[in-house]
Amino acid sequence: MRATSSVGCVSRTISSSCAITKDGAWYTPCVIAVVLCLSSLGLAQEQGQRRDREQKQTRTYRRQRVVPMKEVQVVSPDGKVKFTLGANPERLTWTVTREDTRVIEASPLDMRVDGHDLSSGVIFNDLDAYQIDETYPWHGAHSTAVNRCNGAKVSLTHDLSQFAYVLEIRAFNDGVAYRHVVAGAADAVRMPNEYSTFILPAGTTVWYHDLSGHYEAEYDRQDISEVKAGQWAGPPVTFQLPGNAGYGSITEANLVNYSGMGLESDGRRGWVIGLGHRQPVNYPYELRYGREEAQRLGVPASVTGTITTPWRVVLVARDLNTLVNSDILPNLCPPADRKYFPQGMKTPWVQSGLCVWDYVDRNYVPRGDTSQFDRMKDFSRMAGVLGARYHILEGFAYGWSDEQVREFADYSRQQGVRVLFWRHSNQLRTPEAREEFFTRLHRLGVAGAKIDFFDHEAKENIDLYETLLQKAAEYQCVLDFHGANKPTGRLRTWPNAMLYEGVRGMESSSLKQRARHETILPFARYLAGPTDYTTMIFTARRADSTWAHQIACLATFHSPMLTIAAHPQSVLDNPAVDVIKSIPAVWDETIVLPESKIGELSLFARRSGEMWMLAVMRAGEARTIQVPLSFLGEGSYQASLVRDSQEKPDAVVLENKTVRPGDTLAIELAAGGGFVGRFTR
Repeated sequence: MRATSSVGCVSRTISSSCAITKDGAWYTPCVIAVVLCLSSLGLAQEQGQRRDREQKQTRTYRRQRVVPMKEVQVVSPDGKVKFTLGANPERLTWTVTREDTRVIEASPLDMRVDGHDLSSGVIFNDLDAYQIDETYPWHGAHSTAVNRCNGAKVSLTHDLSQFAYVLEIRAFNDGVAYRHVVAGAADAVRMPNEYSTFILPAGTTVWYHDLSGHYEAEYDRQDISEVKAGQWAGPPVTFQLPGNAGYGSITEANLVNYSGMGLESDGRRGWVIGLGHRQPVNYPYELRYGREEAQRLGVPASVTGTITTPWRVVLVARDLNTLVNSDILPNLCPPADRKYFPQGMKTPWVQSGLCVWDYVDRNYVPRGDTSQFDRMKDFSRMAGVLGARYHILEGFAYGWSDEQVREFADYSRQQGVRVLFWRHSNQLRTPEAREEFFTRLHRLGVAGAKIDFFDHEAKENIDLYETLLQKAAEYQCVLDFHGANKPTGRLRTWPNAMLYEGVRGMESSSLKQRARHETILPFARYLAGPTDYTTMIFTARRADSTWAHQIACLATFHSPMLTIAAHPQSVLDNPAVDVIKSIPAVWDETIVLPESKIGELSLFARRSGEMWMLAVMRAGEARTIQVPLSFLGEGSYQASLVRDSQEKPDAVVLENKTVRPGDTLAIELAAGGGFVGRFTR
């Protein structure tokens, strides 16, 4: 639809029902996507001028070529979230608001190609608006993802270089995203770079970790004004707006054929995009590959053909429940190729499930004189008793003979367990090595691989992820990426991408404030997607958390392959084993209860089929809370409750009772405590 107001504004909407604002712009209150104000010359005259510009462009001054433009606004379907592209063509800026609250203050865009700043000195060309409204199966906080947004493609030309490009924008009810698409010939080799900024309002609290350990670090909590210039952070960076006005998180989506994004503080409340080449060398990478390799990756990576950046994403939420349930990242990624995944996320060979792993708790059962081969068979046996679907083996297993591998895989399959073998990523850098590896796994009945030690977001590593996923899909293998960066929603494209580590997990024996760490992660790292934290342990490695807290952690964290850190025998020996065995890897529904507070208390009500679970994790001193069971459906439920022992942290108290949705549970949490309630009809 087109309409011209009395002040010469052109509105392009996706609805036939419009209203006029006080400034004369046209919009639809709930479903309008874009408002674009041009000059007062009228549409026909502007189009004529555009033709003249194209003919005379090389002979005119910039002031003659520039089309006066006002704000471009992309508004969410519910009308509450708004992305505003600023009116100044000499420096493009962007702003994000939720209702009357600023989420991202006016921030400069800075997209560069071959040194040209494409966001400075631009010519407006055209704008196309569109809508998306779809649902699809998902593995995560819920089983059905919702993709509903309004979008716009803003066509621009950088005046100096004459690079034409599209700035694409989408607004969802729970956030916004933008990306740059710079067209180019199939053989054009160009070097992109970005310095765009996310400026947060004064008084905003941020949770972030540095990049010294790549993505394996503890989180700091700071007022944004206190974050010093030069401080780096690995996305997602989660924040709470001042005055309890809501939450947000900054990250990226659909990272492919490009370098990964880190964030560098400018010391003025802004986070500036820093691609992989600009990020400081991290300890794991230098340890494994050396400083010379780090130096080699310290220059921008080139892209051949069209340059399509990942989506730059800001989740926007009134509460933590909305934040945790956001589907924006997978929404921004293409669906899976039916050639590899005929049923998409429901394809049988990418089925979700718990996973066992012999590493951090390997001495729970004395090893004696048994062989490693026999010990691993017993691990698979215990995995089957627990109902786990996967068993990850370390590097030794790939060295077994073909006969041993086949025997082991067959035995595990009889227990209902599929096995994965560990491999160093540097052993899979050539097509020949990948073909040999995945051919062998498939031929001998091994379900997939745990591939380790990427440790860098350089484009060549991002390309390797994609190459590995495709080759694995050809042989119906699932993958666990360890020593990896954060995921970016590509699980939708590659349902065999079961896990990315990208977190300081249970492998870290020196983590002393584990309870705090585990009450931050659901609202930070897990927003990005599958996480190989290796969850739940009952040894001293649990640090300042209790047994009940650790069991609640398993019910709070979710991934298509949910790896248990504890030795399976220690799980079978735990008094709460019956409840633990009923915890699924992914859920049909998740409700984050309003008493949750990042880094202090998490309360997750989750449903799988007809079963509900309430998982509570506490960081800090003991506390008693009252939790209404209003999330339950009608009728009575049999409740199996796992409570903290008030006498010692390495014990639990079990309770069985009947409850109804009108009841309220009193939960006494020990310091670093937890609680799990299972509710079945």
